[in-house]
Amino acid sequence: MHKRVYGAVALAGVTALALSACGGSSTPSASTAASTAAKATTAAAPAPATTGAPVRDAAVDLVIWCDQDRKPIIDKYAAAFGAEMSIKVAVQVSTDVRKDFKDATNAGKGPDVIVGAHDWLGELVQNQAVKPINLSAADQAKFPAEAMAAAKFNGQVYGVPYAVENIGIVRNTALAPDAPKTFEEMVTKGQALVKEGKATNAVLLTVSKTGDAYHSYPFLKAFGGGIFAQKDNGDYDATKVIVGSAESIQGGEQLAKLGKDGILSTNVDGGIVDQVFDAGKAPYAMTGPWAIDKAKKAGIKYAISPLPTIGGKQMTPFLGVQMFYVSAKAKNDAFAQEFVTKYVTKKDLQIDMYNIGKRPPALTEAYTQVAASDPDIKAWFEAGKGALPMPNIPAMNSVWGPLGQATADIIAQKATAADRLKAAQTEIEANIKKAG
Repeated sequence: MHKRVYGAVALAGVTALALSACGGSSTPSASTAASTAAKATTAAAPAPATTGAPVRDAAVDLVIWCDQDRKPIIDKYAAAFGAEMSIKVAVQVSTDVRKDFKDATNAGKGPDVIVGAHDWLGELVQNQAVKPINLSAADQAKFPAEAMAAAKFNGQVYGVPYAVENIGIVRNTALAPDAPKTFEEMVTKGQALVKEGKATNAVLLTVSKTGDAYHSYPFLKAFGGGIFAQKDNGDYDATKVIVGSAESIQGGEQLAKLGKDGILSTNVDGGIVDQVFDAGKAPYAMTGPWAIDKAKKAGIKYAISPLPTIGGKQMTPFLGVQMFYVSAKAKNDAFAQEFVTKYVTKKDLQIDMYNIGKRPPALTEAYTQVAASDPDIKAWFEAGKGALPMPNIPAMNSVWGPLGQATADIIAQKATAADRLKAAQTEIEANIKKAG
């Protein structure tokens, strides 16, 4: 599993963002907001001392759940919102927002707003845990179409995006100064470095013993395969699984060859990818924004490039979107809707959130400002061109385990790509049917 702020799966950042000019709103400074909030009836909830779900204070008007990393920034804007509305607002930390929210909401003790990944959406809607938000067409236009598509389910908007992410090629420029155009080029260059004793691994990719469907997806997608077919409107069709299709099998055969040649290994998980790359022992890592801070701290001189071609076909990653949801059982829906639609759409909030995890902001205006001074963000944008949002339909929960294990088995030479992917498709279809 890669280290992302998404929830359910190992996953991704920027897409082909169709940039358009749009307006933003300024917000009070942190000190001003805190000072004003102290005079009003706002409240800040401390981080929980245990790993259990947060306990909602019945006296609080608006409760927001997020992870520990994002809490300081959300505190700032929650305080400003509380002061503006003369209400009590609490930002609470959950170590597992998705699970805790589901359990607490069922018990009628959940938060009003949560921060999480777009791929949670289908399950949350299916469980009647979240509700559509009133985001105007003008505000929707401030975001790239792909980011808004990820926030929709059955044509309705359920979240306001604040960040996007995807994988690309991060290369050690001391070992690989030029951006690779083909995967084969990376392998050849990497093998030469290994032979010279300058590297231990030619190319790093998260595989692990149980596989990683998220990182393997670009190989299948390159040949026209993937997970689900798409409907005419672009939605994923859970009744048409394409994991075992001829196109996906072509991608699987590439994984098989890379495994046979010792380029990819099930002994390599996300932790090993970071460890080896940050030790300067590999020229290339197929990874995402979450790897950059560690590489910087290790003193690695790096560059970010788009995924290359493989077998003459262009690889493209999944697009992942981070967003704010409104609970279907919000104590005060009006406050929850107002915060999500009026505050999360502020340029300053989106830039502040970017400063935590260094994911590209979802708001076009915020992205444009950040990209002008941060070359990494622009590089991730380029690496995500052509990416489609990761499926947010409930059926996706039936995919990750079977597909991940199938790709691991293919790389480990335990079965042919055709046999293993066809078997995975049968298992996925059975899982979807069982889930109803």
